[in-house]
Amino acid sequence: MVGKIVLASSSPRRADIMTKVKVKFEIIPSPYIEDHTTTVFSYEFVENLAYNKAKAVIPLLKEPAEIVGADTVVVLDGEILGKPSGRQGAFEMLRKLSGKTHSVVTSIVVINSETEEYKKNSTTSYVTFENLTDKQILDYIDKFKPFDKAGSYGIQEMPEGYIKSYTGDLENIIGMSSAALLELL
Repeated sequence: MVGKIVLASSSPRRADIMTKVKVKFEIIPSPYIEDHTTTVFSYEFVENLAYNKAKAVIPLLKEPAEIVGADTVVVLDGEILGKPSGRQGAFEMLRKLSGKTHSVVTSIVVINSETEEYKKNSTTSYVTFENLTDKQILDYIDKFKPFDKAGSYGIQEMPEGYIKSYTGDLENIIGMSSAALLELL
């Protein structure tokens, strides 16, 4: 393994997770433009997004590194709910999720910048929302402005009474499973 690790993301949540497990890294946000036209879920689609984010950082490096790319999607009934387009988009997504169980899939790809060999991992967790009122949804949107989050929410900031339960890796829901990351590194 190359000594240097680069996180190809500007996500503060992913950086916090890497810091928590004492991985030394630097951040170089990926210039890759995500394809938001696909709404049908497949692991291959999410893994390709993570791979492309990591690979796009290679030309920006000054020295060899292991590049960590990740992508998280919220999936309800086989449909990807990406980042919302404004307040109305966030409202509509949270209304869809209300009272239902959905999956949260995060794919992580680690690429060696010299050989371009890579490893990948996809982790799936499940979240069940309480039945939310329109007022609860609008209060959440106005307070937390979840416009940069897949599915229009961040589980770590959800007030009491919004999430009924979750199963699987909580860090995966937040942004990236540290266990999966450490295994790949």
